Amino acid sequence: MDRIDSDSINNDTRLSNSKELSFIKINNEKKKVPNFVFLNQDSLFIGNEDFLSKVFVVEFFFTSCPSICIEMNKNMKILDEEFGEREDFGIASFTIDPSHDTTKVLKEYSELLQIKSKNWHFLTGDVSDIYDLSNTGFNIFSSINPDVAGGFEHQGFFALIDQNGYIRSRDNGMGSPIVYYLGINDENSDKQGIDMLKEDILKLLKV
Repeated sequence: MDRIDSDSINNDTRLSNSKELSFIKINNEKKKVPNFVFLNQDSLFIGNEDFLSKVFVVEFFFTSCPSICIEMNKNMKILDEEFGEREDFGIASFTIDPSHDTTKVLKEYSELLQIKSKNWHFLTGDVSDIYDLSNTGFNIFSSINPDVAGGFEHQGFFALIDQNGYIRSRDNGMGSPIVYYLGINDENSDKQGIDMLKEDILKLLKV
């Protein structure tokens, strides 16, 4: 797996006040979201082209998750309520349990969350394609693990993507990008990942 050019995923609260967000680089090249096409909760094929010219946020989750996914999607809903009516914003939630999370299950899940935006897509598809997108495409770890609660393990990160398909983030005040935003709340932090995301989405939307 290619290494992201950052010593670590850093959610330090000592953040830069710069209005410009960092590009994530691998081998000195800007990291772009690879091509993908999956089915959403309405059984429609959704891919990169559907997010063209949009700022969007990505997560990897599963509907039967007994732990962090619940909090992640409560926070993601904050973004949806804030930006969901905009045509230039979207959310892509990829399930890491596609054998269970069919389009029907994802539709029921979205209704349970009372999602109103047409731009929040819950996506399912071939298991190998999803894990390749997660672990290689985004460098966000996910795997099958029968020894943990729910049978899967994954990182609770959100990725921020700009209108041209590049992964972006603020830096940590010391010249390095934080890379990803923590999707769950950190009681030891003065500023939550979701608050940083709200600010940085506005920077990309330039409003």
